[in-house]
Parts: sequence; structure tokens; C-alpha cells
Amino acid sequence: MTKKLTILDIARLSGVGKSTVSRVLTNDPKVKPETRAKVEQVIQESGYVPSKSAQSMRGGSQKVVGVIISRLDSPSENKAVSSMLSTLYAAGYDVVIMESQFDRYKTNEHLDVLKKRSVDGVIVFGFSDFDLSKLASWNNHSVVIAMDTQQVSSINYDNNQVIVKALQYLEGKQLSQIAFIGVDPSDKTTGQVRLAAYLNWCQQKGLTPNHRTGQLSHESAYLLVDDVLTDKTQAIVCASDTLALGVIKRLQELNREDVVVTGVGGNELLSFLFPKVFSIDPGYALAGEKAAKLLISQINGEIDKIHLTQEPISI
Repeated sequence: MTKKLTILDIARLSGVGKSTVSRVLTNDPKVKPETRAKVEQVIQESGYVPSKSAQSMRGGSQKVVGVIISRLDSPSENKAVSSMLSTLYAAGYDVVIMESQFDRYKTNEHLDVLKKRSVDGVIVFGFSDFDLSKLASWNNHSVVIAMDTQQVSSINYDNNQVIVKALQYLEGKQLSQIAFIGVDPSDKTTGQVRLAAYLNWCQQKGLTPNHRTGQLSHESAYLLVDDVLTDKTQAIVCASDTLALGVIKRLQELNREDVVVTGVGGNELLSFLFPKVFSIDPGYALAGEKAAKLLISQINGEIDKIHLTQEPISI
């Protein structure tokens, strides 16, 4: 039987004192960065798991959850994380935040690290290539957000309705020459579902679709504007506020500010800079709060799997 490592073993392997290892485990800011890196490397390579009772005695939290976001610079995920953190902190949890960069292998590595550190649960922002089976060992102490799945508890956004509401808004303004700029359909949510909503609308209304898709960036949207813009174009529906920014910049350069632009995200800065832009809020903040409460309930053994769809909450 393999001997379970102790804090003394980690200190010996790291070439430091027991108290130094203790300070690393409790995130003491006085530990030198190079010393912290050396100790953390030994901990990771050895698979050492500090006992929660020992952490508590040293001042560390007994309640920790991991949150794996896809992009640190995502306004939508930041909204969700902000409300998520408020809920988790209020319940006495510490939070470890990691970034997946839409990489399934990096995400799996993060999950392995969090598992070794014995966090109580995890919230993951899903993406098309996400390996859901990796969460099987978390015993229902996991929630996937921004993705519809039956394998684990999940909270998804109504990607169809956010586009339908934008189109209804434009229809109310008597606009019918509407183009669409979105994300490559390989992305099943922001890409595929939001594009399908636009195409279905055009079919129902007997309109000819005019659309292009690319990357989820304002640069990509900026370059796509010329592909969909005609003399008759009255509006451009964008699959996200990030895309709307790129579209607005190009329209300004072309002196086509007569074209109405809609986005998805409810970005306050976008509305402040461009008051005429119409943006749908899918309910990112509410989804983050719900995800946190759901995970806490699972950790406490109060509920099992739940699958929710967050409706758009404002226009």
C-alpha cells in the first residue's frame, strides 16, 4: 500500500521547512514566488492532498470550489462569474478560477488539478468540444453553464429566443431588410443555434437570408460587414455584443449609421457608447447566481441533477 504523503514529506522534497509549505497551502503572500512555484510543483507531481482539517487549523478555508471559464476577457462570462462569486463567498466558499481557452485537454488538466486539491465542487463554462464524461467522477458536485446537457447539472441560455427578440424588435420598427453576422456553426450555441433562429425567422416571414459567420471577435465581424451590406440593408443582427462592436465601427467608416444594429449580451459599455444599439441580455448574471446556488445545494446533498434554461431577462 502506498504511503500517504504528509506535509513533512512535501517540505523535504521541496527543500524547505514545514512552515513554508504551510504558508504556501494557505496562500500567504509573504512567500517568495520562486519558493511557492517550487513547492506547488512538488505538490502537483506527488499528488499530495492536504487534509481539510489541517487547512482549517492553519487558517485556510474548508470550503473551496473551482470555476473554469473559457475566456478571461469574455464580458458575458465575467457577468456570470461576478454574481457567482458573490453567492459563493456569501456561503463561505473560497474559489479557484482557471481558464480553458476552449481547449478540452487544458480543461481536463484543470479538472485533474482541482480533484487532487480536493475542492468540494466545480462549475465549468461549456463549449462545443468539452469532454463532459470527465465530470463523471465528481459525484454530482459539478455544474456546466452555457451548455445544454443531460449528463450533469446544467444551466443554458435560450440562444434561440435572444435572436427572435432582436428580430421582433426590428419588425416592430417596420424593418425587413435584415442581415445577420454570427459565429461559425461549429460552435453549437452562440454559432449554430443563433444562426438557425435567424434562418427560421427568414423562412417564416418569406424573406431572403443574408448572413455570414466567423470568429467570436469584433475584428472578425468588422471584416464581414462588407459581405452582407447592400444599399437596401436596414439592420444587422449580431450574435453577440462583441460582434456588434466590430459591425458598428465598419458602418461608421462607410457612413451607414442609418443601419440599425442589434447585439446579444446587454453590455452596459456598448449601450453607453452607442445608445441606438439594441442589445438583448440573456440573463448572464442570473445564470451565474443559479449555478452557484445549484452547486452549493448539490454539495450539501440537497438535490441531484437539474437542467435549467435561463430566459432573456431584459431588452
